[in-house]
Amino acid sequence: MRSSNPVFSRRGFSRDNGYAGFNTAPQAGGAAVGTQGNPYAQGNPYAGGNPYAQNPYAQQTQYGAPPQAPATTGRMTMDDVVMRSAMTLGTVAVGAVLAWALLPVSSTSFGLAFGSALVAFVLAMVQSFKRTPSPALILGYAAFEGVFLGVISEMYNAQWHGAPFEAVLGTMAVSGATLLVYKAGWIRVTARYARIGMSIAIAFLVVMAVNLLLVAFGVAPDGGLRSMGPLGALVGVVAILLGAFFLTLDFKQIEDGIAYGAPREEAWLAAFGLTMTLVWIYVEMLRLVAIFSSND
Repeated sequence: MRSSNPVFSRRGFSRDNGYAGFNTAPQAGGAAVGTQGNPYAQGNPYAGGNPYAQNPYAQQTQYGAPPQAPATTGRMTMDDVVMRSAMTLGTVAVGAVLAWALLPVSSTSFGLAFGSALVAFVLAMVQSFKRTPSPALILGYAAFEGVFLGVISEMYNAQWHGAPFEAVLGTMAVSGATLLVYKAGWIRVTARYARIGMSIAIAFLVVMAVNLLLVAFGVAPDGGLRSMGPLGALVGVVAILLGAFFLTLDFKQIEDGIAYGAPREEAWLAAFGLTMTLVWIYVEMLRLVAIFSSND
């Protein structure tokens, strides 16, 4: 099983070769190798029967040659990823704007937000365990996630005016900085890097789940680790750093898919992973802005 986002998609890790292209695939400042590390050639993790065995990239690439996407049609390109990502993020934005405009702050809207988040989670899990991308599932996830974000953003804005706008700016800053660091080669996305990061992420999620139970049963007052004080701010910073880690896995997966000739529909999975990661960062940034605003 492999992952490139908090929902642990099946599109990032495999028992056979680790993260797609780890240790062999191109990254900024790195060189490509031949067919041995190509996840879309021999031992393709995307299908039981291997439709990429005749991958022209796998046949022609020489050791040390710069990475190039296959010239054949039907392969994923950066334009495909950008277009699908714009569609999913645009759906999230439209859902959020409509929810903000049409749903007043109330217990009813909060219940609707919780229900939307639950539906979005179910759709995300269904897509994560599907062997092929489903645009309907991905866009459905984005729509329900947008409703959830719109309602909670309005609630935060009612108490901390301008918090959603600052959270959006913070999310853009974290995403831009992560992309810059990745493209500069300051972070090398290797199998070891992914294993360590995923171990930390899983431990973080387990701790947060335990904290939620303690809060629900009244054992940890004021939110426990998710309080509005310094401890809550520290946890929020850790969560945002984990979001940046997930972004590097997303960037690596996109780069590998383009370089090794992934089918065009894989662009939907790239957009899916990016959308979930950006939502993760935005929610944590929203909490962090609220904490700092409360302590002013």
